[in-house]
Amino acid sequence: MAKRKRLEELTITDDFIFGAVMQNPARCKKLLEMVLGMPIREIRYPELQKSMKMRYESRGIRLDVYVEDDQNTVYNIEIQTSSNKNLPRRTRYYRGMIDLNVLQKGMGYKELKKSFVIFFCTYDPFGSGRYVYTFESRCVEELNLQLGDESRIIVLNTKGRKGEISRELRELLRYMDGDEPDSEYTKNLHRDVEAVKESKEWRREYMVMMERDRNNIDLGKYAEKVAIIRGFGSESVDAKDKLAKTLRIQPQTVTLILNRIDAHPDWDDEEVAEDILEEEEA
Repeated sequence: MAKRKRLEELTITDDFIFGAVMQNPARCKKLLEMVLGMPIREIRYPELQKSMKMRYESRGIRLDVYVEDDQNTVYNIEIQTSSNKNLPRRTRYYRGMIDLNVLQKGMGYKELKKSFVIFFCTYDPFGSGRYVYTFESRCVEELNLQLGDESRIIVLNTKGRKGEISRELRELLRYMDGDEPDSEYTKNLHRDVEAVKESKEWRREYMVMMERDRNNIDLGKYAEKVAIIRGFGSESVDAKDKLAKTLRIQPQTVTLILNRIDAHPDWDDEEVAEDILEEEEA
């Protein structure tokens, strides 16, 4: 695992800084207008915005920025700096998370809001050199026939050089790629970045996030041990000492895990691990 950066080392492309500066409604609204190429009258942050990252956490995934407008539309904006092949599935998963949050129990599908999932990537995820890649659902047999599910995925590439985009958006992408801020918007954004790094409140928030991430890593490692023991099933009792040595835990912990699995057959590995870790910390 890469060493966590100090707050002073962070830039606009670190998700913590990006999420922090986008708490400014004027900055966030302007960014959305640049990306979408249309005016937005008003944006709203859901209640308890600072807890949104925790609210949407699921197996280590957090939404960087989540806002709504006054036209029944939701926007999820993400920063992606690591080049991998999982981006398409990530966008699919994030879009599903938004729909699950919007569509509460008992509501009809007509209540689903129009949604945009927007990724700023510091690499070209599709290799075509474009500034912007926009995806909508459409029929394979008739490409002009759109599904009409009112969801759109927009991927912006800071390394892009192809396509027609506004000068403001181009300056934003260059700033995200490491250039000095050159437009009024990027200069204001850069001032916001520096203000976050100098803020005692945001420093405390960053320390809390780092501690939470460390705890999630510990939980994940423990859940892996639970999965191995679960895989052995009833044979785990006979192989208890060997498993304990291999997994670097105490033999009584193997027994404890087996007891939890027997008592709660509906729990997954992470739930078993979390319950045992909470008991050990009590």
